[in-house]
Amino acid sequence: MSIVADQVRRLDARIDRVSLVPLTHPDHDAELQAVDGAAASALASPRVNELLRIVKALSSGSVSGAHLPASRIQRLLRQSGLTGELPPVELLEAKSQYETDVEWLLVGKATVQTYGLLMSTLLDQIIPLSDDIWHWDEVLTSYPHSFIYTVQTSPLRLWRWTRDVYYESLDRFQRLYRDEIAGQTSEADDLASEPQDGSGSGHRPRRLSSLYPELSKYWRQFYGIVRQSIAERSIGDIQRKILSRVDIGRSEARHKQARLRKLREMTATGLGVLLDEGLNFGAADETYSDEWKGMLERSVALMDMILHSVLSLDISVSEFEDRVFTGVEEDPELSIHIEDSHPAERPAVLARRLLGLLEASLPYHRVAASEVARENGRPSRLVRYWLPAAALLVSSSTILRILINRQDDILNWIRDFGATARDFWFNWVIDPVRKIVGTIRHDANSEIAIMSRDSLKADRDSLERMVVEFAIDNPDIAVGNSVITEGQIVEIRSKVKEGDVTPVLKAYEKDLRRPIVGAISGELVRSLLIQVQKTKVDLEVALSGIDALLKSQELVFGFVGLTPGVLVSIGVFQYLRTLFGSRKGMRHSQKVRRSVRVLRKIDRILSEATTSQNNIISYRDHGLLVCEVHVLRGLAHGVLPGDIEKEFIEDLDELANLKGIGVQMKALERIRWAYAEWLSRMR
Repeated sequence: MSIVADQVRRLDARIDRVSLVPLTHPDHDAELQAVDGAAASALASPRVNELLRIVKALSSGSVSGAHLPASRIQRLLRQSGLTGELPPVELLEAKSQYETDVEWLLVGKATVQTYGLLMSTLLDQIIPLSDDIWHWDEVLTSYPHSFIYTVQTSPLRLWRWTRDVYYESLDRFQRLYRDEIAGQTSEADDLASEPQDGSGSGHRPRRLSSLYPELSKYWRQFYGIVRQSIAERSIGDIQRKILSRVDIGRSEARHKQARLRKLREMTATGLGVLLDEGLNFGAADETYSDEWKGMLERSVALMDMILHSVLSLDISVSEFEDRVFTGVEEDPELSIHIEDSHPAERPAVLARRLLGLLEASLPYHRVAASEVARENGRPSRLVRYWLPAAALLVSSSTILRILINRQDDILNWIRDFGATARDFWFNWVIDPVRKIVGTIRHDANSEIAIMSRDSLKADRDSLERMVVEFAIDNPDIAVGNSVITEGQIVEIRSKVKEGDVTPVLKAYEKDLRRPIVGAISGELVRSLLIQVQKTKVDLEVALSGIDALLKSQELVFGFVGLTPGVLVSIGVFQYLRTLFGSRKGMRHSQKVRRSVRVLRKIDRILSEATTSQNNIISYRDHGLLVCEVHVLRGLAHGVLPGDIEKEFIEDLDELANLKGIGVQMKALERIRWAYAEWLSRMR
């Protein structure tokens, strides 16, 4: 909910309290009495029922936004019949007091809605001015920006100069032509007054051939006038001879910035006056009093004077305040200045003034304020981008020719890029994910393996057979006897499984004493080959250990393989989301940063504020403060949680209310430390 909506609801409730008292207390002596039959019939009349229906439509409870639109307020005022011609005095005197009270209630509701509409209009006009003022600051503090602005606006300055020269020359030529025509007319009159010779010869029509010399003469005269105007303008334009083009552009930017600053100060002052003096009920409360009716008249006059004077940028802020208050005090339509006015016609007079304010004053103010902001704000997009657009237009044929000549290459690049993106997605994202899922589900096809599953078992069985056969063939070396038993064979098998091939090593050691004999007999070669098989088995055992280790960490390796593809995908997705997406997170971060900047502006406003004897800030500072509070309330909606946001709005209301600058500074300090957790997040 905005600050405008809160203000409208609060004032609407005050209108209900002060205006419903006479309706519920028919006797103005404040004594409780029963409503008599005449009063009951007056309240039940179709006219009063229609007015009550319009009052209900004008109430803040029936408004979805901050206030009703101007068109609906106008339509409801016309439907009430108060904006037409005043009825005769007899009908005014015959009007019941209850009908008059309901009319005052209707006019009060319409005044509150118009008040909210004007407040919202002034706020909407102040907020964009800060961005334009910052734009001119950027132009003035940087020479490259000043040069760019000068180049951007050079066609406009040339057009204005050419137009001034043309109109000035045209005006001089028209005056010269009128003087010449007047001279010819006078000469013709003199000739006509002379006596004729009777030959019948008079003034004959000029032939077509005689018009060409005259046209040529007029053209030479106009051309000479144009040259003279250019020469006079060049001599008189001392600024162009002293300052450079960039300095002239900076001077223009400085002038526009000053106008925007003045417009911002005047609008803020008007907003402050409206908030502090408009619809100020004062002591008018639930006890019946007619003071609030005069307050309504003064508030409508105040709104009218603000709309008529807020765009007077040639006066100071103090002069603007004096003009507004003087205009309200001397307003001829106030009832205190009209001696013969009937009390029953006062609501109609006020309703017609509200209708005129909504139909004429407010639309004119909006158009005029928009025109001032447009003339002094940042240049339009056409002015800012005409140079790159012109360069693009000039080079468009070359760019088009390059695109046509490289059409096949461009299509191939696009196809290759698509194929690369597709292969990256499937090979580095989809396949690793599929392998991870297979590992989690113990899929045998997805297990990591350095060697085949049954390779070690086959080689170990082969080694066992080799050693047993070698021991059977050489029992004297293996067991030291000529015969080997089954128990000894079983023992040799068990030792081979544990990696013990002692019988082979003994034979190898024996044959090394006579290697030639052992080589000839073949036992040395046989023992060597068995040891080669033993080495192969040992290598496979080591590999099986590594294989088991890899299998135990297969899920980790799967995620490691998936990580590059996921990181690249996330990076591309975030870039595209930032470029084309909603950018919710970025907007949230921008809201936080902007909230901190608004708090800084509020601190500056309060630190530099001009205070009165009651320690109350001026109208201008109050208007600027309310504007920044309005912006901060909108930013807090997306930054703070719901329950914290309610407390934040309460502190903001205390910051915006005129309770003294000391109370406002304490409220600002409380906002800083109480909501630092949310305001510092994502910065």
